[in-house]
Amino acid sequence: MGTGTGTIESPETPATPATPATPATLYGPVSLGFGVIALIAAFFLGLFALLAGSLAITFGVLGLISGFNRIQCLAGLVLGAAGVLYPLSFLFAFTGGF
Repeated sequence: MGTGTGTIESPETPATPATPATPATLYGPVSLGFGVIALIAAFFLGLFALLAGSLAITFGVLGLISGFNRIQCLAGLVLGAAGVLYPLSFLFAFTGGF
């Protein structure tokens, strides 16, 4: 109902279900962050890229299993895999393997 001032009151919007406050909701952003760090570090610090990339892959898989932020988890998984495979490809190419 209006208040007589000519304004139209909007009906109350239904409450949207909030995402649960679990650590699983952070798998996506953490995976994406480690993936970006791994991809950047792959060009400069190979060992650090392997560490950050493996963490990105781990958090990406955990996030895909939990179902929260699936797009961020998938992006972190792909970037982490690229950050791991890039230094490993140079290791195999220039040293003949391990």
